[in-house]
Amino acid sequence: MWLWSPLVRPQLTSSSSWRKTTTTTTTTTNSQKENRHRHRHPRRAVDGVVVDDNRRRMCFGGLEALVLLWTLATSLSLGECGKVNNLALLDSLLKDYDRRATPTNHLNNATNVMCELYIRSFGSIDPNSMDYQVDLYLRQAWVDERLNHIDIEQPLDLNDPNLVKAIWKPEVYFPNAKHAEFQFVTVPNVLVRINPLGEILYMLRLKLVFACMMELSKFPLDSQVCTMEIASFSKTMKELKLSWKSDAPIKMYKNMRMPQFEMEKIVPTTCQESFQIGNYSCLVAEFHMRRAIGFHLVQSYLPTILIVVISWVSFWMDVDSVPGRTTLGVTTLLTVSSKSSGIQAGLPQVSYVKAIDVWMGACTAFVFCALLEFTFVNYLWRRRPQMELRSRGGSNGTCLAERYTHISSYNHPQQQKASTAPIPSPTEVKITPAGGGAVVTTPGSAPPCSSEMHKGSNTSPGHDEASHMTAQFVRAIKQSNKIKARQIDEYCRGLFPLLFGFFNIFYWCYYML
Repeated sequence: MWLWSPLVRPQLTSSSSWRKTTTTTTTTTNSQKENRHRHRHPRRAVDGVVVDDNRRRMCFGGLEALVLLWTLATSLSLGECGKVNNLALLDSLLKDYDRRATPTNHLNNATNVMCELYIRSFGSIDPNSMDYQVDLYLRQAWVDERLNHIDIEQPLDLNDPNLVKAIWKPEVYFPNAKHAEFQFVTVPNVLVRINPLGEILYMLRLKLVFACMMELSKFPLDSQVCTMEIASFSKTMKELKLSWKSDAPIKMYKNMRMPQFEMEKIVPTTCQESFQIGNYSCLVAEFHMRRAIGFHLVQSYLPTILIVVISWVSFWMDVDSVPGRTTLGVTTLLTVSSKSSGIQAGLPQVSYVKAIDVWMGACTAFVFCALLEFTFVNYLWRRRPQMELRSRGGSNGTCLAERYTHISSYNHPQQQKASTAPIPSPTEVKITPAGGGAVVTTPGSAPPCSSEMHKGSNTSPGHDEASHMTAQFVRAIKQSNKIKARQIDEYCRGLFPLLFGFFNIFYWCYYML
């Protein structure tokens, strides 16, 4: 395409001489006309120069745009050609490639494979099934000189499943995995990067369920160590050696949160599995986790503490308030029992005692002791002295009253005289004056009753006074029992919280430190 402008003028050549003569004549004529025009109209001549400059600039801009487009198109075509050439080189390398042999098989050395884990999610730790679920990216890197070519100058990222099948890959597996899934949404999550000098990066995404044997003796104040194992399945250590990446081999997603545990540290270690056919290389990732106490503090500890404290309300209630104190004691006991059953339903049935078992057992014991305390206090409050019961029984009651008068009425003058009487012999026989009968007494027996010694005789004035004193003493005993009952309640108001506080100090120090 020719661009006509005052700056760039095409040179036309012709073999005919008359064209040259015509052109020269035309040019001379045009120049003479321009000179005449300039002399007649100088202003218009200057404008013509300005117009010519603008035309030159527009032509320069158009040429620059064309050159830029041509350069960009050339570079794109070269890039596409380079990529096509790299793929063609890779196809040529795979023609004589044996994927059954390790990269260092011809050297009789073990192929070193560096592994790296990127954990996207970590959770669903179940103490019943003793496992946890992980969504991770497994990255493996090794050097395969068979895929090295001098013309491959840039990395090739390929996710073709056929290519993955065509090259050699480490045959690794997860020994402690219960279940595994490969991600296919929206495409198979696999990547093979072939770097210059034959460096291979193989990455795939997996969803795995790993077994984790937990020690629940301190549940829910426990710390657990769960492992993730990676091992060679078919290649012994003579052919394949696994190792962790030197810099941060295990990485966690920065915004990852676990509902029940807090990750304390991750320890990458190596191991070796020995079988009859040989030794196999393996890697172990240890996850040290501490259980978060917040959930169990709100759902287990605080409710049971409140239940125990509510059971102490009965100590401030009247002793004779039997329905209220009984209802309160039984209700709190049933509540703490049902709470303990609910907690145990979500835990495995282990043969050892857990920390939550100790706590729930102690809370149940405190509530039960509060109920027992009310039972004992109510018994003292309603207890009737034995003397009062026998005093309603006729002659036996009269005999009891006389015995009590003989023993405890020390202010009566006759009893003082009786107390100064000589001590009878071990076996003494007394003849009653009225009936003439004989009464045999021993040192361990009580003095004979007047009803037995004087049957049919009338009650004397001294006997009435003794009965009156007996009734007064019975009332005093009843009053003292009520005082004792109230005192027991008062003591328990401070004793129960003190003992529960000591238990809390011992419990938390033992299981937390």
